[in-house]
Amino acid sequence: MANDPGQRPDAEARPFAVPCSTLDHGAPLRWLRAGWRDYRRAPGLSLVFGGVVLVVSLLISALAWSLGRFALLAALVSGFVFIAPLLGVGLYCVSRELEAGRQPRLRDSFVLARRVVGQAGVFALAQGIVLMLWSRAGMMVNALVPIERDDLRTWIEFLLIGSAAGSVFAVFTFAIAAFSLPMIADREVDMVTAGVSSVNAVLRNKWVATQWALWIALLTALGFATAFAGLVLVMPWLAYATWHAYRETLDASAWPRLD
Repeated sequence: MANDPGQRPDAEARPFAVPCSTLDHGAPLRWLRAGWRDYRRAPGLSLVFGGVVLVVSLLISALAWSLGRFALLAALVSGFVFIAPLLGVGLYCVSRELEAGRQPRLRDSFVLARRVVGQAGVFALAQGIVLMLWSRAGMMVNALVPIERDDLRTWIEFLLIGSAAGSVFAVFTFAIAAFSLPMIADREVDMVTAGVSSVNAVLRNKWVATQWALWIALLTALGFATAFAGLVLVMPWLAYATWHAYRETLDASAWPRLD
């Protein structure tokens, strides 16, 4: 523990960012294959977590559609941002137990989520702030880039500027989230260290990280395209794959494992 004087020298000797590997271009497909194996080894728990994601997604869409209020939709999405990290930690626990040769249980996922709720809350708060800034940036683009209905050039300018602004926030969000949450579900580490380590790993493996982000976007889009039903399969699969991405990318052996 950090408060144990006997471990203080080791804690002080740790780097600010976790050492990362240099990945090859076949890494994302390896992670997806490993994630799919985990899904097949724990289909019951995978369906439980996938069902929760499906229900929450349907509730958000139904309420937003029936009430037609953007503010409500923003509030609901923000609420899901705070719930999603805990769901992710629960799914990482499944892969963690399978990797250790143990049978994953729903109870273990709840215990782990409760242990890391503080760090997951920090992550969710940071993501919520990014979402609000992203939303404000979109409003500024709408205000500063006027569109004329019959002028194709203004539409192209609007799309290009809006896409450029949105991509900045999307890249920043992905870089922080890519490997950080699995790490806090595995090691006694603070969210700042995990986030910095994730950004560092993404920057050192830009092309592999880009490929991984495209896979995530594609599979998530397919999940939404099936009226959310595909999320029952896609979300647990991607969570398991993300666990294996973290394990291959970051060497967190200097930090104590969560028991």
